[in-house]
Amino acid sequence: MRRSEFERAVQDEFGGRASSLTVDLVLPSLGDLTADQAIAAGVSPREVWLALCAATDVPLERRYGAGRLEPKRG
Repeated sequence: MRRSEFERAVQDEFGGRASSLTVDLVLPSLGDLTADQAIAAGVSPREVWLALCAATDVPLERRYGAGRLEPKRG
C-alpha cells in the first residue's frame, strides 16, 4: 500500500473524520503513535491502515484492498 492509497482508504472509510483520526487517535499497537506519526517514523502505510482499522472496529471485509483505484478499462 502506498501513502496515496492509505490516504484514499482513510478518506473513503472515515469521510470528514479522516484527518482528525490520523492526527489525534493514538494507536497502541504502533507504540502509542498516531497514524501520521507512525508513517513519518517509517512504519508502512499498510501496517498503519490495519492498526487504524483495528482501533476503530472497521469490519474485516473493508480492510483489505482499500485505497486501490479501480483498474482502467480499455
